[in-house]
Amino acid sequence: MASTAKKVDEKSQGRTPSPRGLRRIVVKLGTNLITGKRDDDGRRRGIDEESLKGLVAQIADLHSEGKQVIVVTSGAVGAGREVLADKNGTYRRRSGTARTVAHRQMLAAIGQTQLMLAYEQLFAAHGIPVAQALISREDLTQRQRYLNVRDTLETILDVGAIPIVNENDVVAVEELAGVIYGDNDRLSAMVANDLEADLLILLGEVEGLYEKDPHFDPEAKIISEVPKITASIRRIAKGPHDGRGSGGMASKLEAAELATSSGTPMIIASGRSPGILARICAGEQVGTRFPAAISKIEAKKRWLMTGITDSQGSVRVDDGAVKALKEKGRSLLAAGIVRVAGVFDRGDIIKIENADGQLIACGLAAYSSDDVDKIKGRKSDEVQKLLGHYFGMEVVHRNNMVLV
Repeated sequence: MASTAKKVDEKSQGRTPSPRGLRRIVVKLGTNLITGKRDDDGRRRGIDEESLKGLVAQIADLHSEGKQVIVVTSGAVGAGREVLADKNGTYRRRSGTARTVAHRQMLAAIGQTQLMLAYEQLFAAHGIPVAQALISREDLTQRQRYLNVRDTLETILDVGAIPIVNENDVVAVEELAGVIYGDNDRLSAMVANDLEADLLILLGEVEGLYEKDPHFDPEAKIISEVPKITASIRRIAKGPHDGRGSGGMASKLEAAELATSSGTPMIIASGRSPGILARICAGEQVGTRFPAAISKIEAKKRWLMTGITDSQGSVRVDDGAVKALKEKGRSLLAAGIVRVAGVFDRGDIIKIENADGQLIACGLAAYSSDDVDKIKGRKSDEVQKLLGHYFGMEVVHRNNMVLV
């Protein structure tokens, strides 16, 4: 196994995005960073305020530099246990409730309020507002929900707030395979994909991916870069060592596969390491890096072009719209649409054709075919009055469009 690690290290090229290229960063904070506080007897005491305070200060520094940061947090279940603990700090499950889905969801629901209160107070000390976003996998796999999540998080970032994202444990059901995430690792990768983040950082207590389990081999070395996740790399990964988080290195590798295949590089590092976020963003070699397999543009184009084969809807646009799209990189507005064909819903991938029916672009529709038919050829300030609802002036936003 050591030879595998050596080969990986030799290929390290320092491909972390340059500091200037980091505009949007997703930072996932693991369970043990958030709820790792212990008393003198070694028992856990819920939210670790000092640890969280230091991490929030680092995120606030990135925010002050003009970077957009999305926090994906764990720790709600652990915080819930603290709320229900007795005066000695001991949490006792009611008979018959242990290990049930409803029990875990109950703890998450109670702990979520404590977790958000901690984030709100700590970020407020830096003058930064926060917004809670509870997301399930279906929210990011169904096109309309995907678009709704993206629009909401984009708007939160636009007003200078920091989204605090967590799995919606109250509605997630463990028996349905794939509906919940491994300690929010995969959730963070899906959020990074949805928002086209420049970098995904997974912070926990481990310093990276080791060539061997460091709990059993203190001499094990960190693999500095993994250009490709191979079978030998997968064999290194195991589940959570202490049984507290639901993730472990295996779920982090799954997150890496998702993120890098979508054009977002990922780094695994220790949140206990001083100034870790600033060091990563400065390009310092820390933790384990997973370079993006393709560019974000290539990933989006591949996704949209794949979806267009199943598309049942299209719009035709006038010459002015064609010029705006192709030469000026503009979004598609209702005023430039002359015809609507087929049936599509908000969030579906549609074709954009010129007056002769030639395909010029494809993208995600912000409105349904019925809505577009009502507003085609009309000015943007008329949209809300005509429809009674409003998802923005763009029928297809330039960020959700690929020119053919």
